Amino acid sequence: MMQFLGSSDQTKPDHPPKVVNIGAVNPYALTEVILGRPIDKTSPVVANIISEVLQTQYSQLFDMKHDSVLYPGLKLNSKGKEAERIRSEDMKVLNEDDFITPDLSRISKLSDLEHVGLKNPLDLKVEKAFLQGGQLNLVLHQKTLGKNLSNHALTNSLMETITPFRKHRGQWTAPNCVWGTTNELSLRIQRKRLENLAINLGMGMGMMNRASTVGPLGSTQMAQQEMDQEMVQMAQFNDPVQGAIANSWLIAALHSVAWSDPYRICRDESFILDSTHKEKEKEKRRGLRIKLYSKGGENDAHTAEIDVDYDIPVNNVTNWPVYCRSSNSLGAVWPAMYEKAFAKWLTKGSGEHPDITQTSAAAAGGDPIKAMAQINDRTPHYFFTSSRSGQDLVGLVRANSVSFKTIHPMCAYTHASGDHYRGSNLVANHAYSVLGWISSPGTQQYIVLRNPWGVTEPMGMTSYSGMLDVVDRKIWPPADMLDRQGVFALEADSFKHYFACLGIAK
Repeated sequence: MMQFLGSSDQTKPDHPPKVVNIGAVNPYALTEVILGRPIDKTSPVVANIISEVLQTQYSQLFDMKHDSVLYPGLKLNSKGKEAERIRSEDMKVLNEDDFITPDLSRISKLSDLEHVGLKNPLDLKVEKAFLQGGQLNLVLHQKTLGKNLSNHALTNSLMETITPFRKHRGQWTAPNCVWGTTNELSLRIQRKRLENLAINLGMGMGMMNRASTVGPLGSTQMAQQEMDQEMVQMAQFNDPVQGAIANSWLIAALHSVAWSDPYRICRDESFILDSTHKEKEKEKRRGLRIKLYSKGGENDAHTAEIDVDYDIPVNNVTNWPVYCRSSNSLGAVWPAMYEKAFAKWLTKGSGEHPDITQTSAAAAGGDPIKAMAQINDRTPHYFFTSSRSGQDLVGLVRANSVSFKTIHPMCAYTHASGDHYRGSNLVANHAYSVLGWISSPGTQQYIVLRNPWGVTEPMGMTSYSGMLDVVDRKIWPPADMLDRQGVFALEADSFKHYFACLGIAK
């Protein structure tokens, strides 16, 4: 029986939905997987890079109606209201020939477009029109000319990396990846940072090697300060960041629990038994023992303690995790361990290399509100925004907060589609952590949220006035307690407009 949170009808939870398929891939992580190198997430041209690599206009990436590659294995249902899973047999593997495009060099007038397969070119929808240097530029809306990456068509490598659809089961390793321990990964990244820092300071490799054994870059004061700053970040900034898979339902839930109820997160090392290295000889290895709780329905398993070691999928070239990681490269390892534990739990596997892609929404759905309860063993409560005002919704957040910060884990997820997501800095069919609330000097009240991608769109991409894309401790004191990348505030009525559901696990 549902527990009521108050006497008002607006504080009574709604009936849980039967099916929830929430999840969008982190486009920054996905772009890095395809390029095989890191990208600068703060660069003013990062949107152009992502658009080119993912073969989709940037403004169309964040809405399911455009068949965006950020929703692999998901599509809009027949009513265009919710996401549903695509059957594995309807997924298409693209090869090199599929990317061949017709020769456009001889196009001199619109009617010539018929010769390359565009029928009735005068009737084509204009996606964008602009003047540049006195010349009219048109971008036509046409999906049938050539083949691009989409929610149902991927290269074989991407199909194996970001979807649960594959022919061969059993031991799994993502393409171009190896299973490496997080401790080894941190050392490799730290070594690379030391090398870059030595180059920036004009130090030779010999001096850098001596510094790495004697101390943080020897007696160089500037380098010492830089390393001190890294160590502070390592101790404090460890928010989970989603990787190249559509499991925002899990990563948002994980952050919400860690933010509101950090003692529920297992960080202590325990010893687990692993017999995979030798025939029947058992060897002790360090790892975490994480308990996950059954809450029924899809994407669930029996309550169990899951033992995981520190091996995670790491890209061969970048030495960077492909899936969930800490927002700081030298930070905590528990985010990756929880994602791995969920994969092992959901697949009922016993090996140390579980198929991480089985946490994708395309595998068995994705419900961030239930996921919070699967982590902290509380009851999930659902509050759909359609029957509540913006003030009702911010009131629910305030009722579960102390000093502007949530004390019970809260998540919210957006609608599957809508024209209002274009250029809004918000993503359709995506889960967000709810961190608290804030009031402006006037009468407006905001709900503070975090995108599990751990990054917000480049400056200038935001066009909606109801959003604060910079939240600092001057207006919201809890901002001092976390890595603020991906954190923003949304005015209460705007929250109602963009979000489909608000949930609590208490």
